[in-house]
Amino acid sequence: MAKKKKDKIYGPVFIVLIVALGISFISMFFSIFEIESYKTVIANGTLESSLVSVKNILSIDGFKYLFTNIISSFKNFEPLVLLIISLFGISICERSGLFYAIFAPLKKVKFNFIIFLTLIAGIASTIIGEYSYIFLLPLIGAIYKYLEKNPILGIMIVFIGITLGFGTGLMFNYNDHLLGLLTQASASLDIDDNYKYSLLTDVYIRLFSSLALAYFGTMIIEKLLVPKFTKKYVYEEEELIVSKKAKRVTLYSFLGIILVILYMILPIKLPLAGILLDNSQTRYIEMLFSNGSPFGSGLVFIITLILISCGYIYGKISKNIKSGHDFSVGLAKSFENLGFLFVLMFSISIVTLVIKYTNIGVVVGAKLIEFMGQFQFSGIPLIITFILFVILMSLLIPDTYAKWQLISPTMIPLFMQSNITPGFTQFIFKVADGIGKCINPLFVYFIIMLAFLEKYQISDKKQISVFGTYKMMLPTIILLSLISILIIVLWYLIGLPIGVGISSTL
Repeated sequence: MAKKKKDKIYGPVFIVLIVALGISFISMFFSIFEIESYKTVIANGTLESSLVSVKNILSIDGFKYLFTNIISSFKNFEPLVLLIISLFGISICERSGLFYAIFAPLKKVKFNFIIFLTLIAGIASTIIGEYSYIFLLPLIGAIYKYLEKNPILGIMIVFIGITLGFGTGLMFNYNDHLLGLLTQASASLDIDDNYKYSLLTDVYIRLFSSLALAYFGTMIIEKLLVPKFTKKYVYEEEELIVSKKAKRVTLYSFLGIILVILYMILPIKLPLAGILLDNSQTRYIEMLFSNGSPFGSGLVFIITLILISCGYIYGKISKNIKSGHDFSVGLAKSFENLGFLFVLMFSISIVTLVIKYTNIGVVVGAKLIEFMGQFQFSGIPLIITFILFVILMSLLIPDTYAKWQLISPTMIPLFMQSNITPGFTQFIFKVADGIGKCINPLFVYFIIMLAFLEKYQISDKKQISVFGTYKMMLPTIILLSLISILIIVLWYLIGLPIGVGISSTL
């Protein structure tokens, strides 16, 4: 009886709301003692500093702000909206039997290889940024179900792969480009006028770290995480028809859709070519992913549309979808047992609102940067300290770009003065940022992960909790984080090139 009560007390919603309350009281004390700091960013090619102070959310103005914005904050909470849209496509692919037809035969594959593929999928998916969480968390859950492995295990593995993979990634993404622009501006402003950042700057260390993460991650997960899921996962199997003809037609349709989309993002002068690009930009990556790009802004919808089309085609030919009603109901299949998600999203939107109003993240982050800027050491002690500081900052500022805006103007010159190249400094930052997000209970995609864990929790004796989840995942996260840091240190000591024509040191 006492154990049940403890599980309820430490439930995710309770923890998130307690954190929100704790931040609120901290904001009150910080406001009373007038805690403030100077925020330095690069604007229009120059350094601009502004004084930022902590605002008290428990004041009259704070309450007014909270009650005025609490509904709109939840209503405009982008991760939730995008997740809902993505689930339409995943739902119909489940209901039509397409996922079952593709993934059920993989039951014969060795499980350690499945773990490796899950990690690689997570790392590789970072090419589409944080959209990777939106699609892979529910998708991997469904795949592991058909493999008769516990979906909770699969979701945890892919979360680790994506989050730590953000620091590496098999391919660069738009976020790397945006960080690189800040890196270039910070390096050229004070130290080197001719410095140019390239997306191939860290390609060697990126690829090596990604493969090392997947390889060692597979071994560590087999030893530490898999033994916690020894029971065979049994799910209520539906009567789904597997049709070779439906698979073949669906494959051809998928390839046809991909070719059409590729044509619409080609920057060539042919009818309808490039209509999904932002042609006001000059760099192709900006044309593809800028805020004004139909492709970049509509990527979740595009992927969902592909899934819905393929799911419908397979379902119709295989007769798993017999009517318009089957199709309509099928769009909602993945929403089963996901009511908890909406409660969690509402609670985390409150925390986000509190942090935004109080400025705690910015003030604490600026204080840490100011403190680190006074250090006199260099080399490995500087690298290790920087990693720890970024991890700490990630607890209150999960957004990667917002952190680098604060950090880069001070840290890039500091590292250059210590003979460390800007590209290597950015790579170190990304690795530390990924570690910080992995251990941050306020990271929105950690909260989304908890909702999917709850969806697949079939035992009434065990309840999904923040501490219980970390108890299972943390040993794996710590070991993989240490491996990533070890790679950085060894790369620095040996002096290997981190990318095309770029070394770790100047």
